[in-house]
Amino acid sequence: MTLQTMNIRAAPGQTCDPAHEIIICVPGESFRWAKHDYPHHLAKWHRHPEYELHLVTRGRGRMMIGDHVGPFAEGCLVLTGPNLPHHWISDLEADERLTGRDVLIQFNAQVADTLISGFPELSEMRTLLKDAAFGVEFTGATAEIARRKLCAMENEKGASRLLSFIALMSDLSSRAEDRRILSRCAPALGMHTAASRRLDRVIAFLGERYRSNVTLGEAAAVCNMEATAFSRFFKQQTGHNFTSYVNRLRVHQACALLAQGDMPVTQICYEVGYNNTANFNRQFHAVCQQTPSAYRERARSIRLGPALHPQAA
Repeated sequence: MTLQTMNIRAAPGQTCDPAHEIIICVPGESFRWAKHDYPHHLAKWHRHPEYELHLVTRGRGRMMIGDHVGPFAEGCLVLTGPNLPHHWISDLEADERLTGRDVLIQFNAQVADTLISGFPELSEMRTLLKDAAFGVEFTGATAEIARRKLCAMENEKGASRLLSFIALMSDLSSRAEDRRILSRCAPALGMHTAASRRLDRVIAFLGERYRSNVTLGEAAAVCNMEATAFSRFFKQQTGHNFTSYVNRLRVHQACALLAQGDMPVTQICYEVGYNNTANFNRQFHAVCQQTPSAYRERARSIRLGPALHPQAA
């Protein structure tokens, strides 16, 4: 069954366009591992530029992957490619909630390219990621092994989690007979819609202006929208409210400056758009769970290794 044959109708004033979710990894991590309950505000028909490996751990229902619509059950494991719209809709009783329904990892094309170009042993990933553009469901022994590894990553950190991720992707790439392609023409879905064009304009605007005291009204004007309507639109499309998104842009730029050079923390504070160091430190800690100075020290120790503490060698 496809979306076309389902004859989906939007409610008045709504659209079937997939929402554009903005995914921000924790600084210092190459990919995002997450667990979601259901219902969840991010559980909707949406797309994003990152690859996503998605495991359903509880319940059953129907999944929509590009132009594919079909049933899913506990253990369903699917890899979606960049900007492929997707959604898992569970069958629920009234007021029922599934705790930890979804376990997933998300990673961008740069991470995938780095692995493939850097390690010949991972060359089979190229075919898997090409197929992921249409959605891939895993079955058999490959799926069972991958489910265990994906869930075990919850208790891993740092290099240990990265090594598990590499092993997981290697397992998924090695056996083509344990996977099936779901969609036929889905990569074109959700691209160049009115909503996506509007969001692309405002994201580009914020990327240029986040250092200044950009306001909700200014961002709304880029989309030719009233501020209140724009605020709802932005949250629905990205999963972040406007202020939270701008803060995250600033913090991630601060992380790059902290890791790459010796610019004083106070100067970085003003460079990325904050008016005082107290607010900068508070916002940085909210995103990174550590102070700017601690982040710099950790980034420096990773970059320099034993050279930073030659007495320990």
